[in-house]
Amino acid sequence: MLYLVPTPIGNLEDITLRALRILREANLILAEDTRKTSILLRHYEITTPVIAYHQHNEHSLTPRIAERVARGENIAIVSDAGTPGISDPGFLLVRECVAQGIKTECLPGATAFVPALVNSGLPCDTFYFEGFLPQKKGRNKIMESLKDSTKTMIFYESPFRLLKTLELFSSIFGPERKAAVSRELTKIHEENVRGTLAELIAHFSKATIKGEIVILVAGKDD
Repeated sequence: MLYLVPTPIGNLEDITLRALRILREANLILAEDTRKTSILLRHYEITTPVIAYHQHNEHSLTPRIAERVARGENIAIVSDAGTPGISDPGFLLVRECVAQGIKTECLPGATAFVPALVNSGLPCDTFYFEGFLPQKKGRNKIMESLKDSTKTMIFYESPFRLLKTLELFSSIFGPERKAAVSRELTKIHEENVRGTLAELIAHFSKATIKGEIVILVAGKDD
């Protein structure tokens, strides 16, 4: 079996008992960053072997990992934080296993955009998840396609590009469009800021911006 195991996005307590059991019992853990995963494993005294599996080696490793699962091994894949496959490695391996008829199972658990969405105060009955926008090619095309969307839109962003992205959103959706930014979710310095895009730009123009970021933008009024 291939297990996709969500891991905490900040607070190490945010992991299920089942996830801990799978990580202990697996023959191997695939980790996006072995250094970050080792912090979690040490905390819970898990000694399962770990190897790196990330965007730079997943194409070459995927066939070999699928072969090991097909031979009878239980392998768990984790990302740095959250659920594998959501803006993180995992899709290629799942696709390969599905193509070969190999069993896969994704455990429920942490992912950053769900608490950010529910806590934003924006409609969450229907939404559009984009994740990270392309830095160059395709960025404008995506934004133009979302210009008239009536759904709450969800984006991931780095602290280094937050202001630039908010300014882009303001130019596309208008400065008075409602939005929210969640930063450092589940951590000591968690911050949730709500308001118009103009207000968010003003706030973060004066703030020191650190940590993983989720941006939520209200859809266009019908």
